[in-house]
Parts: sequence; structure tokens; C-alpha cells
Amino acid sequence: QVQLVESGGGLVQAGGSLRVSCAASGRTFGYDVMGWFRQRAGKEREFVAAIRWSGLWINYAEPVKGRFTISRDNAKNTVALQMNSLTPEDTAVYYCATGGRGSSSPNDYTYWGQGTQVTVSS
Repeated sequence: QVQLVESGGGLVQAGGSLRVSCAASGRTFGYDVMGWFRQRAGKEREFVAAIRWSGLWINYAEPVKGRFTISRDNAKNTVALQMNSLTPEDTAVYYCATGGRGSSSPNDYTYWGQGTQVTVSS
């Protein structure tokens, strides 16, 4: 079993920045990909970014390219998502996930955190 705990969500004004983090524990060995997803009110969960623990592979969804940066700290088993130039469209619950092979489909991931709310005011 793998446990994922997100932190760092909150309220920010449009144009501002926010950083969310995900701490992984348990049997994380072998689960190479960590992903971030978000779910906006009334919409399906969507891919945001993913990174491999063991290499340089990183993938971003088009709407966040150039604004969001995913990073990892292998020693601490954490993955962070730095979000800049936020807009109200970025308002969502942000989830981290693992157990997948790196695709953008939520169905590809086995373990999920409880989510953290990010609200961007206009």
C-alpha cells in the first residue's frame, strides 16, 4: 500500500502563485511515476503533470505548460507542483497519484491522495 498526502492548497488572487506538495509513504518502491491531477467543479478529473522518480521524464498538460513546474525530492519522497500566473480557471481540487505508467488518464493510476483545494479569485 502507498499513502499520499497533499498539502499547500489555499486561496490566491489571479496572477499569483501557489505551491502544493505531496508526501508519499508506504511501499513506494517500484512506483516510478508521480502525477498531479485536478478536478474542477462539475468536471471530470484531468491530468496536470507527471514526473518519474528515477529520471528526467516530465510531462505537462497543455493548459499549464510554461506556468506550472513539477519537481521531486527523492530523499524526502515528495513531489511538488509550483503554480505561477494562476487564473480562476485553475480553481480545483488538486490530487497527487502514483501507481501508473505515466499516461494522462486517471484510470492509469492506482493510489491517490485526498486532494487539496486551490482557489484563485479574480
